[in-house]
Amino acid sequence: MVILLVALSLSMDAFSLALIYGINDIEKKYEILLSIIVGLFHLCMPLLGYTIGEVILNIFPIELHILVSIIFAFIGIEMIVESFKEKKYGIVTNITGIFLFGLAVSIDSFGVGITFNILTNHIFLSSIIFMIISGFMTYIGLIFGKIVGKKIGNVANLLGGLILIILGILYLFK
Repeated sequence: MVILLVALSLSMDAFSLALIYGINDIEKKYEILLSIIVGLFHLCMPLLGYTIGEVILNIFPIELHILVSIIFAFIGIEMIVESFKEKKYGIVTNITGIFLFGLAVSIDSFGVGITFNILTNHIFLSSIIFMIISGFMTYIGLIFGKIVGKKIGNVANLLGGLILIILGILYLFK
C-alpha cells in the first residue's frame, strides 16, 4: 500500500506537467512516447538510487526510517513550492524534449530508491509499479490537459507533496 501511495505521489509532477502539455494538444504519437519515456525513467531511477544508496549507507550508516523521513519531506516540500511557481513550458515535440521531460519528472524517484530497503523487499517489482503508474498518470494528464484548465496542475503537485510529507512524518515515528 505504501509503494502505491509513493508511486502516485511521485507521478503527480509528471501528471501536472502533462496536464499543461496536454492543453497544447500535442500529437497522439508524442503522448504515447512521452508516457513510455516517463515510465521507463521511473523504472530506472529508483533502481539507480537503490544501488547508489547501498554504497552510501555502507559508508555513512544512518537509521533508515530517519533517512526516509528526510527524503520524503524534502521531495514533498519541493513539490509544494513548485506548485506555487509560475510555469512556462514549451511543447514537447522532439525526442530531446521528451527525454528531458522524462528525466525532470523522475529525479524524485532516485531519492526514493535510496530508501527502498525500508519501504519494501520487492525492489524491482516496486520499480515496475512506479513505471506503470507514472506512465499511466502522464498519459492521463495529457488527455485531461485537453479538457481542463491550467490551474489543476498546481493542485496535483500540491497534493503529491502533502502526501509525501505525511508519509515522511509517519516514517519518522516508525
